[in-house]
Amino acid sequence: MNHKLKTILFKSLTLLPNKVDDYCYHKIQSFFDKSTLEDRLKSVESTYSRLSKVLTGLDIDLKDKVVFEFGSGWFPSMPYFFKYKFGAKKVLTFDINEHFKKETVLKLNTLFSKRYDCEIVPSPDNKYSLPEGVEYFPNYNIVKKDFPDVDVVFSRYVLSHMNENDVDALHKKIKTVLKKGTYVIHFISPSDLRQHNDSSLSLQDFLKYSKKEWDKIHTKYDYHNRLRLPQFLEIFKKYDYEIVHLDYESLKEDTKRYELFKKVQLHEDYKKYSDEELTAGNIFVVLKV
Repeated sequence: MNHKLKTILFKSLTLLPNKVDDYCYHKIQSFFDKSTLEDRLKSVESTYSRLSKVLTGLDIDLKDKVVFEFGSGWFPSMPYFFKYKFGAKKVLTFDINEHFKKETVLKLNTLFSKRYDCEIVPSPDNKYSLPEGVEYFPNYNIVKKDFPDVDVVFSRYVLSHMNENDVDALHKKIKTVLKKGTYVIHFISPSDLRQHNDSSLSLQDFLKYSKKEWDKIHTKYDYHNRLRLPQFLEIFKKYDYEIVHLDYESLKEDTKRYELFKKVQLHEDYKKYSDEELTAGNIFVVLKV
């Protein structure tokens, strides 16, 4: 869908009453997203593989650890990898919305069990059919509410969808509340979401707008804070996190995506950063409290 039409559609949804707008959004997502549950699981598997390789290199063992995931998404993909592949004792997954559905989780249980040779037995009293050791906390704002006592904090492509001030407040809170030695793992995709459905746009197209202009364009359904890699690192360093691992991908010259990026008339706010910093994507960082 053209990004302009998509923006109009999302803005129209925001005019609907609460709950009605979310219901319509889910229906629209289901209509346009033709990927299967297996397709989605394969996508998360690549995150697991990348994470596993780095944790092995850092000699970090998650066996019998308690993991706190925020940004649960549509189904418990990473919690299952943490429990059944890494051997975590417990995975607590939090989301500001409620997306899990029992029928989807049941399908995932069967698919994951076959694909990764494990047995997933739903807890009989769990409304989502989740197994013992995986707990779901929907409609939960982790910035404002209490944290659980955990060994690892994890997010997968969530930080860019949070308010900039909340990203800062969250890391201040983690540093203050959680015990020293806790690992904080983030996968971050700081690209313009509108490009995902409109290849005519640059991944960095939204960097041409002022903050005021951008606030008028995006909605709660496609919210993106536009923080660049140096800005994320500034927040981590501000609260004295140890950065134990960092890798990312930047656009290479003489590629179509780089050519699209160079056509973007950058707003003054972003001209101080290098091309590498502005186009850094697929960021993977491991922090230590």
